[in-house]
Amino acid sequence: MNIIISTEKERLDIDFIHQFLTDAYWAKGRTKEEVITTIEHCLNFGVYIDNTQIGFARVLTDYAVFGYLMDVFIIEEHRGNGYAKMLVKTIMEHKDLQRIKRWMLATYDAHGLYKQFGFDAIPDPTMIMGKLINN
Repeated sequence: MNIIISTEKERLDIDFIHQFLTDAYWAKGRTKEEVITTIEHCLNFGVYIDNTQIGFARVLTDYAVFGYLMDVFIIEEHRGNGYAKMLVKTIMEHKDLQRIKRWMLATYDAHGLYKQFGFDAIPDPTMIMGKLINN
């Protein structure tokens, strides 16, 4: 089994990514057009076994100060094999992301994975603000 993690946008299977995300708790109902737009404006990581995509993640970043890790997933039939850990490690070690000083992400259920890479609850959440628009 040959596993590859690639940042090549041309390799990404947009239909596969959209199908997963549209049912994910954090992206339920996201349209294919929205998925395409997010991919166009992020550094993307596709996970492949023998050239078949099994996972994905993207980083929204300015490449100097801030990085937001998003849409991280490995499909269910390949979970438990360390691929998510391999994916996050690849992202955190990516040469273009080494200057970032502030990383953020949001998760309900994968705290254990991200803690391995230094992520933790934000100490003063009153400092962080957000705006969520539901259409």
